Amino acid sequence: MRRRSVALGALLSAILFLAAPGNATAQDARAFIGALGQQAIQVLGPGVAPGQRLARFRELFRNDFDVPGIGQFVLGRYWRTATAQEQHEFLQLFQEYIVRAYAARLGEYGGEPFRVTGARANGEDTVVTSEIVRSNGNRIEVVWFLAGRGGQYKITDVYVAGVSMKVTQRDEFAAVIQRNGGQVAALLAQLRQKIAG
Repeated sequence: MRRRSVALGALLSAILFLAAPGNATAQDARAFIGALGQQAIQVLGPGVAPGQRLARFRELFRNDFDVPGIGQFVLGRYWRTATAQEQHEFLQLFQEYIVRAYAARLGEYGGEPFRVTGARANGEDTVVTSEIVRSNGNRIEVVWFLAGRGGQYKITDVYVAGVSMKVTQRDEFAAVIQRNGGQVAALLAQLRQKIAG
């Protein structure tokens, strides 16, 4: 009987030990998104000048998002048909386009309370849920998908009010390419124009 208790205790200890890194990872992911969310809310606040807001949001996006991975997903099957030069230019244009689009879209939430509400493992990735509380009392759910890359987290997708950033952009860009005979160059031209305008 005593041997069985010792074996059971050892088994429970092993399970807790093995489970601990996952819990620590989820907690680390919560802290990462908590800090990032607070930074973003401050960056997008109404008291920040538009040019400064854009520069600070660009830095957050470059540092914390998996731009190459998101870009390849967004271009989808056209990534394989694009030349190396087109791929390189697309990633640069895509990053700037997203920064401008999301700085404008998320600007309306600037200065509003942000809080992390949960975290869970999703295969090798971690999903962190959060919310922004509007001044009118409405809550906007923001769900972050994180991948561990070289000892740090990178954001691979964000769902705002149930809408995926990656999927939305992939659908939009694929439609542009399809309307132009499958030419990635047509999308690049449109992105250049939007960024310049």
